[in-house]
Formats: sequence, C-alpha cells, structure tokens
Amino acid sequence: MKNTHQIFLISDSTGETLDRIFMALKAQFNNFEYELNQFSFTRTETQISTILKDAKKQDSPIILYTVVNSKLAKFLAEESNKVNIPCFGVLGDLILNFSKILNQKATHKPSGQHVLDEEYYKRIEAIQFTMNHDDGNQTENILESDIILVGVSRTSKTPTSIYLANKGLKTSNIPLVNEMSIPRDVISATNLCIVGLVTEAERLFDIRRNRLNTLKENEASDYTNLEKIKSEVEESKKIFKKNKWPTIDVTRKSVEETAASIIKIFEIKNKNE
Repeated sequence: MKNTHQIFLISDSTGETLDRIFMALKAQFNNFEYELNQFSFTRTETQISTILKDAKKQDSPIILYTVVNSKLAKFLAEESNKVNIPCFGVLGDLILNFSKILNQKATHKPSGQHVLDEEYYKRIEAIQFTMNHDDGNQTENILESDIILVGVSRTSKTPTSIYLANKGLKTSNIPLVNEMSIPRDVISATNLCIVGLVTEAERLFDIRRNRLNTLKENEASDYTNLEKIKSEVEESKKIFKKNKWPTIDVTRKSVEETAASIIKIFEIKNKNE
C-alpha cells in the first residue's frame, strides 16, 4: 500500500505562488500519493502553532511555505523541527541570495507581487479587453489587440486567451469558419501578432463529442463528423499558410505550453519591428 503524504502549503499571501511551485514539483514524481492542506494569509505565530498542532496528528506530513517575514519563517522552521516534520521554505534562500546580489534589503512584504501598480492595472485592462473579445464577440477595436488567436471550434482559444490576459496581453480570439469569418482589417494588417491554432482531427472529434454529451445534445451534425472535421483542420492550415501566420499544434500541449510559445512569437515579432 502506497504511503499518502499530507502536504501542508503555508503562505502569508494568497498561496498562488506556492500552489504553482508544488504542482511543478509533484509533476517530477510518478508515484506520489498526497492530500493537500492549504493555508493562506498565515501571518501570526498563533496561526502557525494551530497548523502544526494539526500536522502532528497526520501521517507523513510535509510542510512547504512562502513566508517572507524572516522572524515568522524562522519560527515555523524551528517549531516544525521540534516535532520532526520536514519543512521547506520556497523563497527564503532565493530572497537572501538576491538581496546579496542586488546589494539591498528585501522589503519582506506579504503580497508584494499584488501591489496596485501600473503593471497590475495593465493586467486588469488586458483581462477586460480579452473577455470582451472572446469568440469573435467584438471586432470594432480588435486592432488594439496585442495578440489575435484564430482557430476552428475547440482549439483552446478561450482558455489560452485568458491565460495570456493574466500576463497583461490584450488577446482576441476568432472562431474560424472560413476565411470570410476573419475581419478584413485583421487579414490586411501587417503589424499584428496573429497566431493560428490547430489540432489533430481525431482529438478534435473526441473533444467536440464530449462537449455535446455534456450539453446533452446527441444529434449528428457536421460539428462532430470526423471527415468534416478533417476538412476544417486542413482548410484552417491553408488559410494560416496563405496569410503567413505562425501556427501552433495544441494537440498535446497544455494551455501553459501553448501560451509560452505564443509569448515567444509575440516577443520575436516585437523585437524585429
């Protein structure tokens, strides 16, 4: 029987950074059984003591934390050590080393990455713009986009757009029915970053069929006709090639991987211009 570890993620902020780091960490191990115990906005010794009291009762507890207050982080590490619970600070050494390299003291301010600065408002603006320009809903100011994604139905356009928006990039996405479904000013523009998304027809067939099953719509249509889907995909590739738009096959890519490739394309285009 596999040992199930109780993972305690302790953060003095939202816990988003710590959660992502743990997701990346666990992906490196194939046989890792665990249960998550997440604690955000942990900023007092009393809170930490309460968490440790619970952790001591669990089998195989492991603590990961992002606590930027050095006194509180030290308290957590020492108290964990007293009860023999493995405890790892994710940011501690990194902040210390950067402090030495930059020759300046860190602020040790919880939620420092969420400060309401210009970058924050840029990200909020990008998210609003992207939501308004999802699935071709709004096109009158589409030329203000940083990135435009084009692809047939169910090629991850919306989730990828939202991910990019959270990076501060105004992203529009256009469902591709045929070349006429793309605004003429988009096709004629030379300074836009337009990326075509494609996927394998068989994979698209499965996704669309599952989508219709979820909606309890089982009537046969071109939407889930494999031959029609193959034709759609091939036609989309021809359109992308004709317009010289870079293309990404999303078949075996996560949204994060697709977005990373798009950002690279965006950066190269901006650099060349």
